[in-house]
Amino acid sequence: MIRRLHLLALKAYRRLPVVGRRFVVRRLAPSYTVGAICVIQRHDGAILLVRLSYRSRWGFPGGLTKRGESIEDCARREALEETGLQVETLAPPAVVVAPGPRRVDVVFRCRFDESAAPRVGSDSAEIVELRWFQPSDLPQLQPEAAEALMSLGRSQAELARHLGLSLHDSRRLTGTDRAWPV
Repeated sequence: MIRRLHLLALKAYRRLPVVGRRFVVRRLAPSYTVGAICVIQRHDGAILLVRLSYRSRWGFPGGLTKRGESIEDCARREALEETGLQVETLAPPAVVVAPGPRRVDVVFRCRFDESAAPRVGSDSAEIVELRWFQPSDLPQLQPEAAEALMSLGRSQAELARHLGLSLHDSRRLTGTDRAWPV
């Protein structure tokens, strides 16, 4: 019986115009927010972290895309708004899908022109503090930031080796027994 109803629904769906099919899919499919996370690193290996006014742990600069904005443009905009740095995104990014909060984060390694002696700072009320940390001295991170770093480690094993991250570091930074695959 259920199989027959399913087949009938599929036949009806097939007869809908494209606009109607899109409407049905958008009503039935889960929607996700999409954002960019920027892992900005200096030549000496230090990583820039931000502390937000509404979070207790440290995280990476980033935020949600605006309608019609590319994910790379979002990363550059958020980095500029939150840190004052004009960054260049390095490919390939890592992608983290969080089904619970229905969020997709695209994680970029970023660099900036240090020879220009940029001033790192933010006028945003959202940012309480910005600070450079050596990989061996990273504070406890927001869960999203730890997941972003783990994702970069999975997709770009050389980054994890370059940062010198170990199993011990992942447990200390996340406050859990979850380990980064380095």
